Amino acid sequence: MKPLISKPVNKVQQVFNELCEKGGGAAGGPARPKVLELLFSGGQSLNKLAYEETAEHFAELAGANPWHICFAIALSWGHLAKLDLDFTIATVKTLEKWHSSDLKAACSFHLERGPTPIEQSLTGARILFEKVTLPEQLPASLEGLGRAQERWLSPVLHPKTRPPYIGAWNSTAMFMVALFAQPSLAATHKKGPPALPPGGPIRMGLHYLHQAKIISAGPSGSELDDGSFEPGVIYADNGLFHELCAQRPDWSLVDVHSGIYMLGTRDRRSVDWDI
Repeated sequence: MKPLISKPVNKVQQVFNELCEKGGGAAGGPARPKVLELLFSGGQSLNKLAYEETAEHFAELAGANPWHICFAIALSWGHLAKLDLDFTIATVKTLEKWHSSDLKAACSFHLERGPTPIEQSLTGARILFEKVTLPEQLPASLEGLGRAQERWLSPVLHPKTRPPYIGAWNSTAMFMVALFAQPSLAATHKKGPPALPPGGPIRMGLHYLHQAKIISAGPSGSELDDGSFEPGVIYADNGLFHELCAQRPDWSLVDVHSGIYMLGTRDRRSVDWDI
């Protein structure tokens, strides 16, 4: 099978292409066990960084609304803002008080898409935080996180009540961060809610895995958060995460998700994140 990823940017993508060339799997694709091991290793490496980053930001912002911290980190992981403690601090202050100086500070950490997506994301988040009552502390169970996510998604899943710029990533990623804030809980997340975010690099990673005959279907929906989206996209793509997770006993859904991210990202910094 021909390599699937043009101009790979990290080791996970390089090895995946090599596995495609070697074949040995379904319909001439790469050998499934080797692809699963690659995703596991790449996901574990990325997660080591994610756990460290999350712990640092929560430690520095002890006493702040934990959901605000989660939303801020999620914006950085969604490649809208530079991951920086000062960005998280400015974002948390913005969501707490909505002062123009804090919003300006948060937007100053923008990446190549500019400051507008950050401002729009925070505007949408402010509307949601005013509408939705979440627990004061992050739930310490998967069931509790799932119930909190149901409340959060309730206005998002209806076009008439969905705030601007709250799409598939911005409506789910903070719950993934909530898992990274609780490593022992994240390790138990092998099925069921909370749903993890689709879109962007995840979409591309799922596309490559489907082409390689590793998963049963390709991804759904769009890569961006600024347009409309079908709510079923979240659950359809999470079904593919579950499909992969069930094929190894020693990983969790956040491991699966991060492995797919490493496979689909075009971020050149990822060369320093993987195996």
